[in-house]
Parts: sequence; C-alpha cells; structure tokens
Amino acid sequence: MADQLIIFDTTLRDGEQSPGASMTKEEKIRIAKQLERLKVDVIEAGFAASSNGDFEAINAIAQTVKDSRICSLARANDRDIARAAEALRPAGQFRIHTFIATSALHMEKKLRMSPEQVLEQARLAVRFARQFTDDIEFSPEDGSRSDMDFLSRVLEAVIAEGASTINIPDTVGYAVPEQFGALIRSLRERVPNSDKAVWSVHCHNDLGMAVANSLAGVMIGGARQIECTVNGLGERAGNTSLEEVVMAAKTRRDFFDLQLGIDATQIVPASKLVSQTTGFVVQPNKAVVGANAFAHASGIHQDGVLKARDTYEIMRAEDVGWSANKIVLGKLSGRNAFKQRLQELGVMLDSEGELNAAFARFKELADRKAEIFDEDITALVANGGEHADADHFRFVSLSQRSETGERPQARVVFVSEGRELVGEADGNGPVDATLNAIESRVGSGAEQVLYSVNAITTGTQAQGEVTVRLSRNGRIVNGVGTDPDIVAASAKAYLSALSKLQAKAEKVNPQHA
Repeated sequence: MADQLIIFDTTLRDGEQSPGASMTKEEKIRIAKQLERLKVDVIEAGFAASSNGDFEAINAIAQTVKDSRICSLARANDRDIARAAEALRPAGQFRIHTFIATSALHMEKKLRMSPEQVLEQARLAVRFARQFTDDIEFSPEDGSRSDMDFLSRVLEAVIAEGASTINIPDTVGYAVPEQFGALIRSLRERVPNSDKAVWSVHCHNDLGMAVANSLAGVMIGGARQIECTVNGLGERAGNTSLEEVVMAAKTRRDFFDLQLGIDATQIVPASKLVSQTTGFVVQPNKAVVGANAFAHASGIHQDGVLKARDTYEIMRAEDVGWSANKIVLGKLSGRNAFKQRLQELGVMLDSEGELNAAFARFKELADRKAEIFDEDITALVANGGEHADADHFRFVSLSQRSETGERPQARVVFVSEGRELVGEADGNGPVDATLNAIESRVGSGAEQVLYSVNAITTGTQAQGEVTVRLSRNGRIVNGVGTDPDIVAASAKAYLSALSKLQAKAEKVNPQHA
C-alpha cells in the first residue's frame, strides 16, 4: 500500500499571523468545521498561551471538532505546555506542538541561550508534555539554517523523551527544494532513533518555493507530514498552500504514490470561507482555487477542451469543489429551501437562531438583488454570523450625495454599544466621504493601510465585498463588509475593522516571543 501523507493544517495558527488576518472565536470555529469536512488530519487551532481569546477558541474547537486531531502550539516551557493541554482537554484526540529555535543566529540574538541550554530546554519540554499526551510534536525553529551536528543531537534527545512527530521548519523560506529534501534525508540518517517518529516539513514561501520544498521533503527526505494553510495564508509571503500540495499528490499519484484522506471536493468551499473571513482575496490565477484556474481564453485551448477535456485540464473543476455559478434561490424561496441549500454548500449553522438570522439576511438581499448565487449565500454566512451582533460598532443606514463638479457628502447612522450615532462628512468620493463620516464620530486615529473591492459574483448586480485594513499602535486588523451597494459595503467593512481594534485581547506572535 502507498504511504499515508498526513495533512497538518495551520491556517488558524500560522495563517492567522498574517497582518490583519486575526479571527474571532466564532470565525475560527466555522473554519475548523470546514477543515473537518475537508478531512484534514491535524488542525493546529492556535497558540493557547498567546491570549485568553486564543485559549477560548482552541477550547471551543476541541469541544466541537470530532473527526480531526486538534493541536495547540506551545513554546518549550512548562507554562505554555500546561496552558495548551488545558485548552485541548475536551478534544477526543489532541496533540501538543512545542518548539524552540536551534540556529546559531536565533540562539544568540533572540533567545540569548547557549546551545547546551537550548538542548536541555527542548528535552525537558517534551518530557513535561508527556504528562498530558503521547502525541507530541517538536519543531526546531529555523531548522533549515541550523548546524547539522547540533540539530541532530537535539532531535535525538527529544525523540528519546517521547516526541512522536519531528517537524523541520524552513522558518524564513530560505531553502531550495534539492537542498531541503537532502536536509530531511540527512537528518533521518544521522539521528539514530529517527524511525521512532513521523517526520514533517513546515515551509514558508518567501522565495516562492514553499510547495516545492515541502514535496521535496517528502520525496527526497522521506517526510510523511506536510504543514500547510488554506490559500497559502501566513506571515510575510505565506505558508505552503494546502490545496496545491494535496492536488499535486492526488493528480500525480503515479509519481508520489501517497495516500491522502482529504475530501478534495471541500477545497474550494474552504478557500472561499477563509478568503471571506480574513478579507485576503485569492488571486485569479492561483492554482486550484483561483477564479481562472479552470478558465480557457485561448481559442486553441477552448477547441481542445471542447473536443476532449483532458487536452488542457489535468484536474476536473468539480473534483476540488467548483460548481456552476447558477441561480439557486430567489425572493419567494422559503426557509426550508434556504436551509437545504446551506447544507448542499457544506455550511452548517449551530442553532435555529443562527439559521433564522441568516434567512432574514437572505430575504433582505433577495429584495434588493434579483439573482442569488451560491457565493452570495456563503458570503451572507461568513460576514454576518452571530458574532456580528457582538461587534462594538454596527451599521444601520447611510445616505450620500455625489454630483460631478461637487464634493460628495455622506451621512452614516451606526450603533456603538447600544447607542445610535450619526456622522456627517465630505470627501474625495462617496466612499471617502462615508468613511470620513464614521471617523468624525469615532475618532479612532487609525491609519487606513488597505482598501480593496471584490465582486462576489458577476454582473452589475453583484454584491461587493470590501476589505478595509486599519493600523493603530502596531496593531493591524482587517474588516470585511458585503452589500450590493458598494458604499454601504465600505461602511460595514470600516465599522468591522474598528470593532476589531476595540478588542482587548492581545496575541503573542510565537515567532517573536
């Protein structure tokens, strides 16, 4: 039989470290459920010691997800490990993932520890984690730039203490495929007890080689776990893309000869959910999940595909979850039809209250937009779940006036902690005037570092999905808003971002702690 390739998803931990990608507990639970439907083997749900919010999200996911193993990251110290174990306790199956830097640069400049101190701390951390579970993963941070002799000593020691998975990170995306594959192979040959652990790879995409490095780690090095994120989300240039490694292994089964438990039809729904939740738009030419991934513009290509699909398509669009952009519901559709369509789309709501709220938003949209597409429905759920009611700021209404040769004026009504506020301002355009009107009452002082618009479907009736990224005192947050009126969507996105700025829970980035 072919070897099993373990897919370890870290969208909710490493992916969330992207500036502005911070998620609420409810958003994390929703994504975790989709990852479970995707049949991901391990879900790294967060870093429990980083904040109370992360702890609560991991704990809630541990209570909710049953079919995937839940994992929390922890630095190599007793406090972090105990906190992770406490958060993970409700899970049917869980893993503690502990790490410490092993490169000379990190040990000297960041940790200010000697190699012997790092070795001892790694050993003691794994020993302590064994009190809580037998499923322990150890990562030597910046492993690809570490001294081979020292790294081998550390890995031998932690395996002897009970680490069952050894993950080698290319933390800064410095490796190249042949080199990285040879590194994994050499470590497995050097470490005497290497056969007692599953070997894993965790690659970053700074040089655009994260997927290639990960697959080289598997094929050349013998690793059997890949750590990755949906849409390649992650710090800087991102992480290894889940959809790309999965479909590479599935499409080229003849070469890789690996068995995967992933349900590939859930890839596109996962991609859309992560994109809509974080506001990180997927580029059209992104492999597998980009809007153009299965589009053919060239006449030669179109002719070939019409005659025989496999002339230019190595995968079928429906195999990864793409469906026809068809109208599914309208203003006369009832609640049961709406509920049935949500189930068909893989969208699960926890309570009747959530379903009723989503249906009310659907009916409101149907009154304003004649054609309702699948993407409209998923956006309604992703951007208007029960967490929206708890937002510090909530949009009510707006009016704006724009005329050629005149400066646009806007009046926005919104709620802040139960109190209705009205803001009025002008601006360079209707969107600028609207955001100025909100800011005139809030006075956040935040810097707007990104404003982007994405059409959820096609045509002039399409809902607009707006992302606003704000920065204040070193914190960066994204707000996402959807509406057929792009100005209203902009107001919703701005208020969403302001609400996130109000959140008091501060996360610690484990790479910088």
